[in-house]
Amino acid sequence: MNKFNTLTSIAAPLDRANVDTDAIIPKQFLKSIKRSGFGVNLFDEWRYLDHGEVGVDNTKRPLNNDFVLNKPQYQGAKILLARENFGCGSSREHAPWALEDYGFKVIIAPSFADIFYNNCFKNGILPIVQNNQVMDELFAITDEITINLEVQSISINDKTYSFEVDGERKRRLLNGLDDIGITLQYANDIKAFETTYFKQYSWL
Repeated sequence: MNKFNTLTSIAAPLDRANVDTDAIIPKQFLKSIKRSGFGVNLFDEWRYLDHGEVGVDNTKRPLNNDFVLNKPQYQGAKILLARENFGCGSSREHAPWALEDYGFKVIIAPSFADIFYNNCFKNGILPIVQNNQVMDELFAITDEITINLEVQSISINDKTYSFEVDGERKRRLLNGLDDIGITLQYANDIKAFETTYFKQYSWL
């Protein structure tokens, strides 16, 4: 997992509440357990005018030009703005996989579904909670936004907002540590234990 410290990017405004994980990555694309390759089908039913399936050449599919991610000014956005209860529905981890694979590193919303919120941190995405008043202000902004995880700030021009984040989750993001990375920090201790254990119980 890549380290996260600061990020400056335009923000794509997805002005919808209760966006569920089936909208984020529809069920027909959940046939792989790899974390990559899902970005082309992120918000598939909203991005395209036809029905998507695994193996289809997405470059030849008709785009919904009214959908925010298809608008030229939001190409390359790494920050996603959303409304209440983002990531609700099923607990599929493919949802943050698809968002991260597309290029999103930060999601800002008034609230998140709990399991989705936790899965974001495990996959290198920073979910930030802001109240509705701040969200309205962010939705009205077209300039680039800077996220600083170290000082927990959102900056746009001369205006700054603060945000809360759990200390351990912050540490993991700053150091690029997912659950496997955390375990590997103890690799030498694990190896030493196994050496001693199997000497003592050599018949195992």
